[in-house]
Amino acid sequence: MTTALVLASASPFRRALLENAGLTFQARAANVDERALEQPLEASGASPSDVALELAEAKARDVARHFDGALVIGSDQTMSLGSRVYHKPKDMDEAADHLFSLSGKTHSLNSAIVLVRDGEVVWRHVSSAHMTVRPLTRGFIERHLARVGEKALASVGAYQLEGEGIQLFEKIEGDYFTILGLPMLPLLSKLRDLGSIDA
Repeated sequence: MTTALVLASASPFRRALLENAGLTFQARAANVDERALEQPLEASGASPSDVALELAEAKARDVARHFDGALVIGSDQTMSLGSRVYHKPKDMDEAADHLFSLSGKTHSLNSAIVLVRDGEVVWRHVSSAHMTVRPLTRGFIERHLARVGEKALASVGAYQLEGEGIQLFEKIEGDYFTILGLPMLPLLSKLRDLGSIDA
């Protein structure tokens, strides 16, 4: 008998990834104050990957309290450029500043998964994608944001790769699922190892 699976997220994108892979699971949003957890971690010099792992673990632990015996999937993603960790832009001016700071540089998307069962961490994993933004002028950024509108505020990097955001890039290194925030291949491999899905 396979273990019940629970996704500790209300994200429709993460739910769709699991559904499209044919998994049977429940989903429940975690009640975690991400900014309150991030601030001391970042102040202590934790790496962006470590921050993502800690947030993913906190989400999985929170939801696991409500599902005895279930395997709970917690996930989170950080975006970093060097030691700087980005957060979702508050307004269009901040979105423009984000994009200008990324211009001509390579930033990282660090996607973490933590599996928790009955309060115990079963597995931790982080994958990173490296995203090289082509040189952008202020004028192009303003015109781009005028076209995409408020959607720019929905992601940390102020871009959506599945839309016009793809025009910002000259090189992408990393798999699609890591970029979306849920590294599916290592997750599915671990779930098979644990006997939680059909091997």
